Amino acid sequence: MSTEVATLVLIDLDRRHRLWGFNHFLFGRFGLRRAPGLKLCKVMGSGHHGGFGLRPSTTRQGVFCVFDTEAQADDFLRDSPGLAAYRARGREFFVCKLRAFSSRGSWAGASFEPAADRPEHGPIAALTRASIRPTRAAAFWRRSPPSERALAQSQGCLLAVGLGEAPLLRQATFSIWNSIADMDAYARSGAHLEAIRSARQDGFFSESLFMRFVPLSMHGVWQGVRYG
Repeated sequence: MSTEVATLVLIDLDRRHRLWGFNHFLFGRFGLRRAPGLKLCKVMGSGHHGGFGLRPSTTRQGVFCVFDTEAQADDFLRDSPGLAAYRARGREFFVCKLRAFSSRGSWAGASFEPAADRPEHGPIAALTRASIRPTRAAAFWRRSPPSERALAQSQGCLLAVGLGEAPLLRQATFSIWNSIADMDAYARSGAHLEAIRSARQDGFFSESLFMRFVPLSMHGVWQGVRYG
């Protein structure tokens, strides 16, 4: 079984630091990528209303990383100058450390192996990420809002955020749930199930990744809610 550990950091910058944040979104990944054991690093923007929809946020960002070992992930979270700079400029800062129990697909050509057994109890976390084909972007975004509204209102959803590497075409959703049953109830019903079926039938994605995690730790504040 793999020893990989992922980290997700969510930041809502103080408005005074919006220009710094834009520059960090464009170039900050180059500094973050020097971390030992780093397999994947993505700096992403977000949007209003939980990060979903087409209107971008000028203050919210996310950083998703995968490391070879938990010790390397801990070193990054503790010592990274880039994360320290985010923390100093953020009005909200949330960190989650994760071990995958399911992974299907790839991100930028990288694939990931399960590093934990499927848990009997929650909480659990989910990451869905896709590169949308430009010719299918309009169709995708017509179907996306109902699914996103259902996510925010779903029973057992503790946190949900929409993220993206690039506007319109490279999108991700991260969520934390009380249990696998709560997550499955959302994923296998209603607008989300219809959106997934359409994506498969109509070939919306040129690349996709679906990961499920056991949260090892989570702490901080996001959208006014304190975790950990």
